Amino acid sequence: MIASGDAVTLAMHIPDNYLSPSTGLMFFVIMIPVWGLCLKYVMTHANHERMAYLGAGAAFSFLIMMFNVPCPGGTTAHAVGGSLIAILLGPQYATIAVSVALLLQALLFGDGGLITFGANCFNMAFVLPFVAYGLYAALRKVLAAGWRERAATFIGAYVGITMAALCVALELGVQPALFRDAAGQALYFPYPVTVSVPAVLIPHLLMASIIEGLVTVVVVEFVRRTAPEIVADSARVDDGAGRGEAKGLKGLRTPVWIGLGLLAVLSPIGLLATGTAYGEWGAEEFKAETGLSYVPERIAHGFSWNALLPDYSMQGLPDWVGYILCAVIGVAVTTIVFRLLAMGVRGGSGSQGVAAAKTAKA
Repeated sequence: MIASGDAVTLAMHIPDNYLSPSTGLMFFVIMIPVWGLCLKYVMTHANHERMAYLGAGAAFSFLIMMFNVPCPGGTTAHAVGGSLIAILLGPQYATIAVSVALLLQALLFGDGGLITFGANCFNMAFVLPFVAYGLYAALRKVLAAGWRERAATFIGAYVGITMAALCVALELGVQPALFRDAAGQALYFPYPVTVSVPAVLIPHLLMASIIEGLVTVVVVEFVRRTAPEIVADSARVDDGAGRGEAKGLKGLRTPVWIGLGLLAVLSPIGLLATGTAYGEWGAEEFKAETGLSYVPERIAHGFSWNALLPDYSMQGLPDWVGYILCAVIGVAVTTIVFRLLAMGVRGGSGSQGVAAAKTAKA
C-alpha cells in the first residue's frame, strides 16, 4: 500500500530509474519517427505567425504543468495543455510543443527524467494530443449543433489526458514483473499494475482530466470568438496568400502574451499543493513514503542528473520568487527555440499560403 501522510502528486512525469533503460530506449525508438514526421509536417505547413503561436503553446504547456491542484485522496495533479494545442493548431504541432516543454523541464529543472524522456513524450506529447484531437474531430461530426463544439472539445481533452495517465500507470506497473534482483525485489518502480493503475488513473478521472477539459474549452472558445482562422479545422479566411489566417494570429498576439505573463506571475499557486509526487520518491525518502522495507536498487544507485534549477527553485531566494523566475525562464527559452525553428520555414505564409496562391492563380 502507499503510505499515508502528506499530499502527493501524480507521476505524469516519470523520473529516471523508475523505468528500466531498455524500456526507456524502446520509447525513444518509438518517438524518433514520430518526432521526425511531426517536425516535417510543422516545418512544411507552418508560417512565421503560426510558429510564434506554437512557441506560445509550448510556453503555455510548460506553465500549466507548474500548477498542481488538490485531488481526492490527498493527491495532486496538473493539466498538460496538449489537447489545447492539438485542437487549435493540430496534433503534430502539439507533439513538438509539448516535447520541447518536457525537454526544458527535464534539463533545466529536473522535472521528469532524461532516460525516461521518450516515455514521457510518448504519453504527454503523442498519446494525449492525438487521442484528444481524434476524438474531438469524430464527435463534431455526430453531436447535435449548439454545444457540439464545446462538448467535443471537453470530451476530447478529458479522454486524451486520461489515456496518457493510463499509459503512465501501465509503464510503471509492468516494471516489477519484468525486472527483479536475485532476492526477488523490484529493481525499478516496485508496485504492480493493480496498484499503479488506480493510484494514477482515479485522481485523473476525478480532477486532472476535468481541469484539462475545462482549460481547453475556455481557451478554445476564446480563440474561436476572436480569431477562428487559427483553429486547426476551421475554414480558412484566406485572400489567396494566407493573409487572412495571419491577420487572425496577429490579432491574438497581445492577449496571448498577457495571458502567459499572468500565468507566470500566478505560478506560485502551484506551490500550495505540497508533497512528494506519487512514483517520484527520492532514494532518501522512499521507505517513508511507500512503506516498503527496501529501496529498489536502481532507484537507490541509478542515473542522476544535476539540473541547473532543481524543483523550480533558486538558491537564496524565497520559493515563490524562484518559482516565478523559473516560469519566466521557461517562457523565454521556449520562445527562443521556436523563433529559431521559424527561421527554417518559408517566409510569409509557409506552404499552405503558397499552395493557396497557386490555386487562386489557376
